[in-house]
Amino acid sequence: MFKNAKNDYTAWLVFIGIVVLLLEILFFNSGLIFSLFIAGGMIYLGRKRMKKKFGRLLFYGGIVFFAISIFNMMTFKFLLLAILLHFFIQYLTSKRNPNKMNPQFIEPVQQLTMETLIKTKPLFENKFIGQQKTPNGVYEWDDINIQTGIGDTVIDLSFTMLPKGETVIFIRNIIGNVHVLVPYELEVSIHHSGIMGGTKVFEHQEQKIFNQVYQVKTPGYDTAEQKIKIFTSLIVGNLEVSRI
Repeated sequence: MFKNAKNDYTAWLVFIGIVVLLLEILFFNSGLIFSLFIAGGMIYLGRKRMKKKFGRLLFYGGIVFFAISIFNMMTFKFLLLAILLHFFIQYLTSKRNPNKMNPQFIEPVQQLTMETLIKTKPLFENKFIGQQKTPNGVYEWDDINIQTGIGDTVIDLSFTMLPKGETVIFIRNIIGNVHVLVPYELEVSIHHSGIMGGTKVFEHQEQKIFNQVYQVKTPGYDTAEQKIKIFTSLIVGNLEVSRI
């Protein structure tokens, strides 16, 4: 019964949030979509001209304009209020119906030893703003699994020795480009998800991708002893995979 009430409560919050958003767009803040579109355009154009001062000003100005538009939304304020209300209801529920735990003591049959773990330093770190690039000289390879905010990521596989089997690169990014340079003898599989941007894989190019999933692989990937699988997820940005 409590579970059904909780589901109804969540459904009502979602329904009211959608109604508030529609009312705000139609009657109270009709320029909201235009403001968000302008902010997104400023971020996209500024990102492509980051080397110039005007491009940086346009990029960061777009971020500030986007944040101000979101914070001024009636729906955003309703969402904050709904979150506070949700935690308040959970607090009252926990006070009325506290969870009771009955500890059970079981004598261990045998002494367990702590398993040894080896901590290694990752090749890349999670980074909110800034570019990341593999070293220009020889380096030791380690599989990559990162999520970043704003910035480009460049991975050059020609300066490292990849292990046999399947090597994995996993990158999630908000705004920025990903460029992977792959040796000619290496087989490749690519799984890319993008909201806005483009892809260039070897000689194949798609300049405009809008909310699409892009999957390709080289012909000998399935049977290759040494291969690399690339997973990328970008909101705004381009993916490029090239031979070197």
